[in-house]
Amino acid sequence: MADLLISGVTLPSGERTDLGIRAGLLADPADLTTPRVIDAEGLVALPGLVDLHTHLREPSPEPAETVVTGTAAAARGGFTAVFAMANTDPVTDTADKVRHLRTLAETASAQVFPVGAVTRGLEGTDLADIEAMHALGVTYFSDDGRCVMDAGLMREALMRVGAFGGVIGQHSQDHNLAGTLACLPVGSADERGFAEAEPTDWPQVAEAVIVARDVQLAKDTGAHVHICHVSTAESLEIIAWAKARGIPVTAEVTPHHLLLDSELTTLEDPLFKVNPPLRGLGDRLALRQALADGIIDIVATDHAPHLPSDKAKPFPQARPGMVGLEWALAVVIDTMVTTDMLTWAGVAERMSHAPARIGQIEHHQGRPLAIGGPATLTLVNPERRREVDPEESLSRGRNNPYEGLWLPDPVEATFLAGRPTYVRNPDWPA
Repeated sequence: MADLLISGVTLPSGERTDLGIRAGLLADPADLTTPRVIDAEGLVALPGLVDLHTHLREPSPEPAETVVTGTAAAARGGFTAVFAMANTDPVTDTADKVRHLRTLAETASAQVFPVGAVTRGLEGTDLADIEAMHALGVTYFSDDGRCVMDAGLMREALMRVGAFGGVIGQHSQDHNLAGTLACLPVGSADERGFAEAEPTDWPQVAEAVIVARDVQLAKDTGAHVHICHVSTAESLEIIAWAKARGIPVTAEVTPHHLLLDSELTTLEDPLFKVNPPLRGLGDRLALRQALADGIIDIVATDHAPHLPSDKAKPFPQARPGMVGLEWALAVVIDTMVTTDMLTWAGVAERMSHAPARIGQIEHHQGRPLAIGGPATLTLVNPERRREVDPEESLSRGRNNPYEGLWLPDPVEATFLAGRPTYVRNPDWPA
């Protein structure tokens, strides 16, 4: 690749500078030889974004997404690395399944890191081949989509993962309290005509009791628990309590839980059925403040594309989930940056540095932009906005909860080790 000069860009610190790219690394602009030039005046350079929670849906007999389409959407959203959740068909619960996913990712537009299942087939009865998957470099394990309900099994999994310093991501949903299909805020079932559904209400306590249990298990074992898609203020109180005591717990929030209101969840539109469900204003404001304060460590998309036929079913049978990779940064800008709750340095921390640390890939992802480091970065236009049109998505998924909203449209270009994986402007030399 020829040398490239990104001229007049602003770093997350607020410093305006020039960035050189040579042979996949950031270089001193003075050392470049007849570089191609990108005029980046007014743009912000973020380290490439890292998503700790992506559903790529492949392998599957009829995938709603593929590794290629999902990572194309990731690159368009500014992401250079994604962690692929294990709830595929078949489940990523053995070393061979990890190898297969890596083969699928050879032509991806972002680095793909397999997440290993905690239990075989996500069935919650026997532990998966944790050590065999770790021997291939897997450090993050999750049954996301289902909770590891058996406390003894969860404790054993933490002890085994803790032995090599790994992390378990927990889908905090007590299925005895919320069932498996529930995606409605508590108290809304009868009001909205769901009396015949079983079950429907997803009470906040169903999340909090698992968070509380796993905090104690992390304290007991010394192993790292990561709480996926936190949605309630009650859970935040437990996480803050744990962090104040040095318990190894981290947490994430999704863009849709930062922005969207529970009133959108109606019988008529399963588009907004998501697990955990959308919450009310009080919870949303608490989540935003917790993200600003660092009680929540990261933003993770929980990108969950579905086939149209799976979303078009009656509400109780419709699949829960929303796409999110292409609009995650937009939502963070709208809810956190324009409200002065996060600086650009804060965005870089919560969407790049911290998820890379939790996923243990910080040696080549999520690194500060510095000469000699990988040229893995995202160029952002803070001012551009447009109406969200799902049909313009690079993802196969059309279950886009932001359809029709006027949101930031920030990503100008994404580079992975100097290779452009997304460039908006066709006239740019990248």
